[in-house]
Amino acid sequence: MNTTTPRVFIAATRQNDGKTTASLGLIAALQKRFPRIGYIKPVGQRFVEIEEQKIDEDSVLMDSVYHLDCPLVDMSPIAVEPAFTRKYLQSANNEALVKKITTSFDRVAWEKDFVLCEGSGHAGVGSVFDLSNAQVAKTLGCKVIIVSQGGIGKPIDEVSLNQALFEKEGVEIIGVIINKVHASKIPEITRFVRSGLKRKGLELLGVLPHEQILCNPTVGLVCEELGAELLNRPATLHTLVDDVVIGAMGAQNALQFFKRGVLLITPGDREDMLLAAGATTLPNSPDNMAGIVLTGGLRPGESILRALQTLPVPVLLAQADSYQVASKVHNLIVKTRPADAEKISLIRDLVAKHINVKKIIESL
Repeated sequence: MNTTTPRVFIAATRQNDGKTTASLGLIAALQKRFPRIGYIKPVGQRFVEIEEQKIDEDSVLMDSVYHLDCPLVDMSPIAVEPAFTRKYLQSANNEALVKKITTSFDRVAWEKDFVLCEGSGHAGVGSVFDLSNAQVAKTLGCKVIIVSQGGIGKPIDEVSLNQALFEKEGVEIIGVIINKVHASKIPEITRFVRSGLKRKGLELLGVLPHEQILCNPTVGLVCEELGAELLNRPATLHTLVDDVVIGAMGAQNALQFFKRGVLLITPGDREDMLLAAGATTLPNSPDNMAGIVLTGGLRPGESILRALQTLPVPVLLAQADSYQVASKVHNLIVKTRPADAEKISLIRDLVAKHINVKKIIESL
């Protein structure tokens, strides 16, 4: 296996702490020193099918944003599908899986100046099939950066837990990135977390501020997660949802909530609500709602439906009731996607400004 190309492994203390955000920004920052960068997510859990191959979503994102000139199938060598763990426990084939990862790494690293490896969840994720993040980092000869969420005691506690497993595998930790910290608290958290990590023999590499835009889903993501039917042809599905309003009041009282970025959730037979929403939605207006979700599988009458089909914002039809739809939207796991240009630009700026990339390079 290639042992000469510089590499780093991005891990986290738990799922959705910000590994992909850190990876996305670090690639842009590292390209100033290493023009040709490869990327690999050795073990992926959320995948899409491309040309009959299961490819992790994050690999697709990195390839779409940076055009890294790596074989896509090698950027995502193992996709953990629903039956994967059961099959492994019935007939373990760890040697074959390790071989697949190392072979893919060699292909990704071919003629590259640097390789960024992204883990999946905390250090122990994958232990059930003998491919924990710590084991994979060791296999690939990587030093590790751990990403954790904001706070003081909690991230230090969780980093320590992960540190133990990496150290058990003989993997060196370069340092820690703290993510999603409110801007006003950054100076205080930076000071105390740096001190706390130092007592554990770890470096603080930076603190990323919380940006609400990175947590907001697009209407397209909502549509996908709800399995909803799109009833019209809006100009875009990439509008961000800033707030959710359930149309359970009278239409007259609801008017005050029909603001920019709002996703209206209402039963499909509330024609008074739909007419009021349509009346406040204007072509090419920057103040339009993000979209409308009709619930209960209730399709409005023909005249209302025709009016909805002319609206410039997405109108979705979901089978679930309003409460279920609102709960799903609230609990959405928001992942950055290739079309999220505004988010990607912001992530690059945040990492360049708040992360000590020079320290990372020196540690390698």
